[in-house]
Amino acid sequence: MQKEEIYLAGGCFWGVEHFFSLVKGVVATQVGYANGHTEKPSYEQVCSNSTGHTETVHVIYDTTTISLKKLLSLFFEIIDPTSLNKQGHDIGTQYRTGIYYTNDDDLPIIKSLISELSSHYDKLIVVEVCELKTFYFAEDYHQKYLTKNPDGYCHINPALFDLAKKF
Repeated sequence: MQKEEIYLAGGCFWGVEHFFSLVKGVVATQVGYANGHTEKPSYEQVCSNSTGHTETVHVIYDTTTISLKKLLSLFFEIIDPTSLNKQGHDIGTQYRTGIYYTNDDDLPIIKSLISELSSHYDKLIVVEVCELKTFYFAEDYHQKYLTKNPDGYCHINPALFDLAKKF
């Protein structure tokens, strides 16, 4: 097994985490708050739009089973990459979309996919792409939320969870 990691922000982290937890080759997922300026923020602080953080999922995956390119292609299936600070009914900077990398070798792959994706849209792609600066784990009740609360809120079309299971 060859483990790598990527951090993905796509609106409320409950659905994004659940989606990627179903993908074959994803070894672990954890939700948290990325790239803000407040140390160890609480959910309430992040929701106040005063910390600069975005709800993000830390995805650890096995590169012998799934590639970063495939993971990102799946990510683009569950977000609207042209929607600024909004996914579904989730509105605010904490719901902005983003791809945060820790390995500089990932950046050309990310840029290439976004360039390819932009040719399919009339609007500008507004997915934030940058190196991960900070990541703080969210409170325990957020971890695996939709597994613990199957009827919980999710902005992702439930049919897409079946898509995740196919990979």
